[in-house]
Amino acid sequence: MQIFRSFIFLIVYAITAILFSVIGVLIWPLPFKQRYWVVSRWAVMNIWLLKVICGLRLEVEGRENIPKEPCVILCKHQSAWETLALQAVFPPQVWVLKRELLWIPFFGWGLASLRPIAIDRNAGRQALHQVIEQGKERLQSGAMV
Repeated sequence: MQIFRSFIFLIVYAITAILFSVIGVLIWPLPFKQRYWVVSRWAVMNIWLLKVICGLRLEVEGRENIPKEPCVILCKHQSAWETLALQAVFPPQVWVLKRELLWIPFFGWGLASLRPIAIDRNAGRQALHQVIEQGKERLQSGAMV
């Protein structure tokens, strides 16, 4: 039964990823915070679908310790789970990610609408400088990094 529920979730996940990616591209002219709110509904919806379909739930302890002002959030990326959970928990944010993700049809285009810091992981020190420069810019614009 678990495999069947996981398969159902995977199908819905893929369909909604394409749908929300297209929406992300279409709403590109909107201000960042409005775009982020719309596109992050996909993550919130998937957290809910994981609960309903697969029986998984998100529980956040210490939410009161999350700063209201823009800051840098560090996490050890180990699965797709935290990319969904971070969007559901934290206010508008941008991510540091490998630039190749932006090349994925639909998904990458929608992701690009959220102003990520897309680095070339082979660029070494240059990528680090890019993270610092663009990170400062994103923090000043009111987004968490």
